[in-house]
Order: sequence, then structure tokens, then C-alpha cells
Amino acid sequence: MTSSLSLPRAPKPKSALPSHYHESFLEKKGPQDRDYRKFWAGLQGLTLYFYNSNRDFQHVEKVDLGGFVKFTDEAPSGNTGIHFSLVLRNQEIKFRVDSLESREMWKGFILTVVELRVPSNLTLLPGHLYMMAEARDKEETRRAAEKPSCFLKVSRLEAQLLLERYPECGNLLLRPGGGGTGGVSVTTRQMLNGSPVVRHYKVKHEGPKYVIDVEDPFTCSSLDAVVSYFVSQTNKALVPFLLDEDYEKVLGYAEADKENGENVWVAPLAPKAPVPGPAPPATSPKQPPPAPRPVSTQVKLPPLPPLPPPSNEDENYVIPIGDPPAANYVNDDAPFLNRQVALKPKLPTAQPKALKPPVVPKPEHRVFNGGLTPRKLAASRAQPFLPTTGLASVTAELEEKLQKRRALEH
Repeated sequence: MTSSLSLPRAPKPKSALPSHYHESFLEKKGPQDRDYRKFWAGLQGLTLYFYNSNRDFQHVEKVDLGGFVKFTDEAPSGNTGIHFSLVLRNQEIKFRVDSLESREMWKGFILTVVELRVPSNLTLLPGHLYMMAEARDKEETRRAAEKPSCFLKVSRLEAQLLLERYPECGNLLLRPGGGGTGGVSVTTRQMLNGSPVVRHYKVKHEGPKYVIDVEDPFTCSSLDAVVSYFVSQTNKALVPFLLDEDYEKVLGYAEADKENGENVWVAPLAPKAPVPGPAPPATSPKQPPPAPRPVSTQVKLPPLPPLPPPSNEDENYVIPIGDPPAANYVNDDAPFLNRQVALKPKLPTAQPKALKPPVVPKPEHRVFNGGLTPRKLAASRAQPFLPTTGLASVTAELEEKLQKRRALEH
């Protein structure tokens, strides 16, 4: 039995290790720690990162060196290692290393990135000084590319309008300087006796440094240092401008006005959600939806009237429409000539039956009042009756005799 060959697995890509100016093992004891804890430490920018091991990529703690004050050394006690302290504005952190060289290296790199200069009062080798000079150049490049939050790419007039429109966001703003020399300008706006006072300051970019162009020029290592200088020199009266990024809640668009042609801002009304109806009770059974009715494209005809009741087979003939005669006459089967008749609708049958001839009574040898003999009467019965032609051929004499007979009978 042959086993299927499995494809070779590609090695997992390894994440690049963080790039640090300097890194090594360092034991740390903070204000809240009871004893020293050992970390793998790395210096990048103005931040000191701490890792659980030298193979980790995510730091577990960090210390901001922006509030650096000084270093202090402690006298060694026994074989517990070399101790020194990092004094910041808001706290003091103690470190312990294995050798004097390690302590001088950490102090030298931290002073280099904070002051942007290589210290000369430390016991260092030429190779160590060269590595610190490289770290200084990298830090200067990083700071030159880094912009503070109050730096906005706006013009002189736009800076004034922003500070005037949003006074609650701050009153100090950095913007690109004129002349294209890489310098910046500082715009401030303050209130003096109820009147706004706007000032503009020029900051020159000379190499990695920034020089504030005032009566007594002041050199800063970064734009953040420029902002800190203005804040500290004004007793924190100037506040860096930070515009709140609020989001709109109503959708709108620009539309041209038909009357004057100017653009106006239009906010359309949001469609209202349909109001749900009362929910049916949970106990009532759900009714099935009504069955769809087929839609006919033909024109619906009105319903037909009901058919008349079936009659006898012998009555399939023309009958008069009117009141029946008051008395029985010998010639009852003969229709009156002065009455209108109508055809009775025939019922649909499979095969039409032949009409039976009317029964002719036996002739009697007597003379009627109208002067008609039996032969004439029989002949009149045998002839078919046509309403329209019969009325046209009746003479006035015959009509008079018929009226007299009716008068006698009544």
C-alpha cells in the first residue's frame, strides 16, 4: 500500500525584530515593585521598551524619556551587581546590571537620544562613541520627520480663522513657513482686554536643529521642543491646538439654487421607518395566506338570465302575448288577428322534432254570426299566421264583424 506524498511545508515567515539603538538584559525596579525584575530592554527614540525575552516582539512595559531629569549612581554593595537610577519628572526607576561597562553604555545611549549629543564624561571606548554618534543621527532624522499634533498644513489666514473659530481647541498652531526652506511658523491668538491679539513667529530649520527667530534666538532639537518652549515661556498660557475630529450625523449635499445660482447646503429628510402593526396573539393559529387568483386578460361577460322552465313537447309553436279570452270558444286554437305575438325561445336539443300540425275540429253545418262558413274557418286555421302581413290584409269589414261578435258574447 502506497502512502500519498504530502507537499513540503513552507517555513513560516518570521517577523522582523524591533530596531533599537541599543539593547541588552536589564533588571528594573519601579516605584510599585518590591524587588528587581529581569527584562530584555531596548532603546528606540525617546522610549525604553521592556520584553520578557530577547525573542519576543511585543513589549510588556515601556518608559517615556521625555521627562528625563538626570542619572544617579549608587555605591556597589557586595556581589549584587552595579546599580544606577533614572530620575524622571514624575518618578524614579532603579536599574541593576552585571558590569560597569553595561551601565556606562545604557547611560551614554539614553543621554545621546535625549540631548542629541554624544556625552564626553563617561568611560567609553571609541567603538562605543561611534555607535552613539550613529544613534544620534538616526534620532535627528526621526525627529525631523515627526510632526507634533498641532502642526497643520494651512496658510497664514487659515491658521487665524481656525484659532478664531475653535478657541476651545487651543491657541497655538504650527504651520509650514514661507520661502520653501523647510522652516515652520508659529501662530498664536490670545485675548487682551476683550480684544483678540494674533502673533506670528518664524522658526528656521538649520540642519537637524530648529532655531526660533526672536530677540534672543533659541535652538531646539525638534518641533516638539519648539512647542514646549512656547508653552513653558508663557507659563502655559499658550495651549497647542488640537482640532476635534467630530463626525457629521446628518447627510447633506451642495445644490445650486435655481433663483440666484448660488450653491446651498441641502439636508434631505430621512425616510421614516414603517410603523409595525399590532402583533397577533401567540395562541391564535396562523392563517394561511390567500391563494392567488388567476388574472384573466379577457373581458368578463355579464351572467346569462335563467332559462325558462321546460314545456311540453307539443307546445313548440308561436303563442300570443296578452290576456287569455274570457270565455271558451270553438275556435280557441285560432289566434286573434289584432294581437301581437312573439316567438318563444327554443331549448337546445340534440335533434329538432318536427312540428305537429294543429288539430282541426270537425266541421259543423252552421253559419256563425260573422258570416264565416266551416270551410272558410278550417282554411283559415290551416294557413300559417304572420303577424305583420295578417294585420295589413285585414279589411275594415272583417274587423267590424269581429267587434260585434265580441260585444254579443260579453
